[in-house]
Amino acid sequence: MTVMKIDVYSDIVCPWCFIGTERLARALESLGMASTARVTHQTFMLRSDTPRTGSNLHEELRAKYGVDPRAMFERVESAARESGIPLELSKQPLTYPTQWGHTLLRHAGAKGTQNALARALFHAYFLEGRDIADPVELRRLAVAHGFTDEEATRLLEDPRELELTQRESDEAHQRGIRGVPFFVFNDRFAVSGAQPESVLREAIQRAAAG
Repeated sequence: MTVMKIDVYSDIVCPWCFIGTERLARALESLGMASTARVTHQTFMLRSDTPRTGSNLHEELRAKYGVDPRAMFERVESAARESGIPLELSKQPLTYPTQWGHTLLRHAGAKGTQNALARALFHAYFLEGRDIADPVELRRLAVAHGFTDEEATRLLEDPRELELTQRESDEAHQRGIRGVPFFVFNDRFAVSGAQPESVLREAIQRAAAG
């Protein structure tokens, strides 16, 4: 049987990416393909210039649109709850740079823990309100997903690794990917956005039919 290949472009601080990847997982589960599909998380950074200490996204949105951002969050939180995610965006007012998290994700692919680590990063950031640019937090997550502490430390401190992460993100942008999540099925069908599970299932079935 041909293995379904799925490339997922997403960013750790993007709530729609969290929702989209959960919907993909549910779509694969409903089709009986959760254990056979080969899902690869590709590097994509929405804002690579965010300071490591973070910036207050809620204040930025308030300044930009002149309204309380909580009204904007209701749609996202409602969509998240429909997908089984107890999302409360007020828990996490800060947005952080994600090049360190993406660097770990790149290497988690070879360990077979990439999907689990991606989910753990989303959970840590959105549901637990953690700083996912903090080396201590990143090492904790890495060690729980197949890395040694020494290996994680080396990857997080190596400027060459961070340069490669940035390059991969730049290449995704250059290929025309502007918004995430963005899914590519068997290198043939692309779906943009956190689409309903039914849309993702249809794309998977079309790609499988080849």
